Amino acid sequence: MPELVLWDVDHTLMATRGLGRELWAQAFHEVTGLEMREQASVTGSTERVILRETARLHDLPYSDELFESFAAALGSVHVRRAAELRERGHALPGAAAVLAHLADQGVRQTVVTGNVRAAAEVKLAVFGLDSYLRLEDGAYGEDGEERPELLRAALARSATRPDKAVFLGDTPADVEGGLGTGVRVVAVATGRTTVDELRHAGADAVLEGLADAEKALAAIA
Repeated sequence: MPELVLWDVDHTLMATRGLGRELWAQAFHEVTGLEMREQASVTGSTERVILRETARLHDLPYSDELFESFAAALGSVHVRRAAELRERGHALPGAAAVLAHLADQGVRQTVVTGNVRAAAEVKLAVFGLDSYLRLEDGAYGEDGEERPELLRAALARSATRPDKAVFLGDTPADVEGGLGTGVRVVAVATGRTTVDELRHAGADAVLEGLADAEKALAAIA
């Protein structure tokens, strides 16, 4: 087993079934005073990039101060609507079982996600996944714009060499992040990207999902 397993959050461990966009739009409105007409592509992106591009679509100037205000608002919206998130979303099949097995084996686990930290923590807690993860060692949307930045931040916080870690994600951006930092990538086709597309992106292993825990653990090992 690797020393450290790094997990993407959305569409790798869980699905919010459309509520995530609603919460994002609510935070955008609270911070800018504008109804969100259009949102930039979210697949594989970090909140910082999504906000910058969405602001551009609304002819708004982007700044670090805007992102900081938005990050606080987005975290607050997730806290206030946590019960709704629990009702409408769900952990993906097998996610809890794989996390639990790795934890039982003493494998350290954390997250590398484009979500801001407060939102990620709410999502993981709502679906009972947070207890398996060392969230203080993770990397979040506040830590950079691209996956390589986030992976390097998580590796530094956990004091782990890239060749001793495995990253699980569902997008080509996740795969590219691993390739760019020397971290082995196990891709899961539980998002919008197919098995073939993830293989083509260069993932070291590709799974249809985590429901077959034995197969998932073998790929991680």
